[in-house]
Amino acid sequence: MKNILVATDFSNNAYCALFYATQLLKSTKCNFYLVNVYNDLTPLIGAKSEFLVGQKLLNELAATSKEKITALEHKITLDNENPLHKFETISKKGNLVKTIHHMLNAFDIDLVVMGSKGYTGAKEIFLGSNTIQVANTITQCPVLTIPKELDFVAPTDIAFVTDYKKGCTKKTTAPLLFIAELFNATIKVMHINEEEELSKEQESHREMLELCLKNTEHSSHWVQAFADKAMVIDDFLNNQGVDMFAMVHYKHNFFDRILNEPVVKNVSMYSNIPFLILPFKD
Repeated sequence: MKNILVATDFSNNAYCALFYATQLLKSTKCNFYLVNVYNDLTPLIGAKSEFLVGQKLLNELAATSKEKITALEHKITLDNENPLHKFETISKKGNLVKTIHHMLNAFDIDLVVMGSKGYTGAKEIFLGSNTIQVANTITQCPVLTIPKELDFVAPTDIAFVTDYKKGCTKKTTAPLLFIAELFNATIKVMHINEEEELSKEQESHREMLELCLKNTEHSSHWVQAFADKAMVIDDFLNNQGVDMFAMVHYKHNFFDRILNEPVVKNVSMYSNIPFLILPFKD
């Protein structure tokens, strides 16, 4: 991972996500692109926005964005103090998701990092709307979401939640294996057992995943299916004491459903553990 895009709205959560990323990749030479996207719907912190309309508001937002992102670069440079890391700031008017999509190709981005919520995040929803939109539409690289104002803890146990239906290929799991290798972490493969036995296709994918993990310390855990799968995963993560968990995002799988349905309210795992969202690749 060489090029990291970190989206920020200047909230504490966003800064903690940035700092977490620098510590996660402290031994890796990286370019961090710090991005703030604003438009006429962006709240102007500390201002009475009802008196700022049209072009005047956008001018104020542009000035504030540039000022704050410059200050952010200075702060993370001082806090990080890593000669392997370089920072570039981008302040842009527009739509966050479209801007990120443009930057993925323009800067050959390997990882997108976001706080799970910003200033406007509803407490009962595990991911903010911007994070959900990004996770739903990005297919080029993984998205790492950092909850709350989480302190960095080196990931020594990483859970990989899978249904063995897709997402067990070398290309899909490569970012997960990269992070695990950095910290010599153990990968705990969790499969929610919805059938008495795996289909031939699932068994093939399980074997494929075993090949991907052959040089990584790992263990397999089959958990009986229940109606509330989110709670089953929550219990597993808490019982296993994992430091990060990963899932593959593709249409119609379990993760796709939890992104689009309010089924994970009050589930602690989505608010306490860094979440690596892997795009499906053949």
